[in-house]
Amino acid sequence: MSRRPPLSRPAALRQRRATRMLANRSVRDNLISVAGLVGRRVTNQAGDVIGRVQDVVARWEGEQYPPITGLVVRVGRRSSFVRAEEVTQLEAAHIGLRSARVDLIGYHRRADEVALVADVMDHQIVDVDGLRVVRAADLYLTRVRDRVLLVGVDVGFSSLLRRLGPARFRTRPTPERVIDWATIQPFAGGEGAVPLRRPNQELHRLRPAELADLLEHLGRNERQELIETLEPEVAADALEEMQPEELEALLREARVDQAAELVSRMEPDEAADALRDLDDETRAALLAHMDPERAHALETMARYPERTAAGIMTTQLVCCRPDDTVEAVRDQLRDAIDHAADIDNVCVLDGDDRLLDDVSLFELIVAEPGERMETLVGPPWPVTVDPGATLDDVTERLVANRRSSLIVADGEGRPLGRILADDVVDALLPDRGRLRFPRILG
Repeated sequence: MSRRPPLSRPAALRQRRATRMLANRSVRDNLISVAGLVGRRVTNQAGDVIGRVQDVVARWEGEQYPPITGLVVRVGRRSSFVRAEEVTQLEAAHIGLRSARVDLIGYHRRADEVALVADVMDHQIVDVDGLRVVRAADLYLTRVRDRVLLVGVDVGFSSLLRRLGPARFRTRPTPERVIDWATIQPFAGGEGAVPLRRPNQELHRLRPAELADLLEHLGRNERQELIETLEPEVAADALEEMQPEELEALLREARVDQAAELVSRMEPDEAADALRDLDDETRAALLAHMDPERAHALETMARYPERTAAGIMTTQLVCCRPDDTVEAVRDQLRDAIDHAADIDNVCVLDGDDRLLDDVSLFELIVAEPGERMETLVGPPWPVTVDPGATLDDVTERLVANRRSSLIVADGEGRPLGRILADDVVDALLPDRGRLRFPRILG
């Protein structure tokens, strides 16, 4: 498996911001530190102290800025829940309640809620704009109309020191170090907390290599949760870009059915590389959870050493018969658009699935739609190699014939896969990252 180079961090990408809550000066000037609230006295309307703040609870799903639903208040030896509607004053110096008599109920986390101190603070989160994994040193709230919202996270080391210092310093937010919550991908954090199933929408603009970089820096629980928030195809693309040792660890940590689905969605050559790096027991478990045909193809590829023809080929082929029309083959290519990077020619097969020719996409573009593929069969004839051919043999054949790809065929001339020129470059220069030469689909 090739290794990608470190990701660059373009200034324009780091500074990219849509409409953010913290861009509003009045919001920045009225931030409430969650760390500063912890341990503060809670008083009723009569001024009597009923307890001290233990945690702040937010509704986790559905909104860009999670609303606060209540406080966990330590009353004697038990934890009680005070609904946000009962809180009339929420400041570092004073937390006041609406009524002189407060209905304190035992705290039990509801399905859509997260305790910010227990589940988020000091846990890993992703700063999507900054393309980095950070830890939440503090969280910031602000009042917007009749609701209190979670609007920012502080990741500065000074905030951690502030929390450990004297109580009078804990309430002082440092807005210049606060990241707007709209750019954050959080995770469940604590045991029993509810994982986020709706990812930050900004994740959709990240490239697979950027997602891979984030996955490699997350802890076990967090990266499994991030994988589950991504579309399977997006997650598979990201896994293809991961370092081999990190990918191996991720596949071991994941549920067997989840790992099997992700590997089966990877490009065949990348999937075979991933399986090859696993121990026999883990590999067998993953293959058992795949479609039998897919599992057989990947298992066959994984048996070959990495630097052989079968070890670097892709099994993503577009094949046709001599009597198929050019238009029908073009339809096949449209259906295979997601694999465009692995297709530069079309295999023409006889009735026994033996290779007759390997027709270029350029020939298909200039041919008439109603023309049959048999009219395109002719020299120059395909260049094939055996599955066990060494990387040196493959390179020599590719250079000698000036082709963009070679066909890997069995002893009967049946195609097993294709080796593209960029696959050879990846194998020869593994530290340069995956290279993709442009393809033309017409």
